[in-house]
Amino acid sequence: MYWDGVGWAWMALLPLLWIVLIGLVVWAAVRLAQRPAGHHGGADRGKTLVETPEDILDRRFATGEIDTDTYSEARKRLAEHRSRPQ
Repeated sequence: MYWDGVGWAWMALLPLLWIVLIGLVVWAAVRLAQRPAGHHGGADRGKTLVETPEDILDRRFATGEIDTDTYSEARKRLAEHRSRPQ
């Protein structure tokens, strides 16, 4: 029927085009799903953010897990621990 031009070439390449397109979509979905928690784009791309003990203590105090006295005591102990030479 239409075999006298380049129409047959498009018919041969179209399945390959769809395979590549579907592969890209799957790759992008897997890549986004594997992004670690706390990961943000930008200059630190590829690095995970690590919480310091002070950050953890601040977060626990902010969420109400620990009271003011416990927070103050823990902050004081962390400051003492950091000032001691190793």
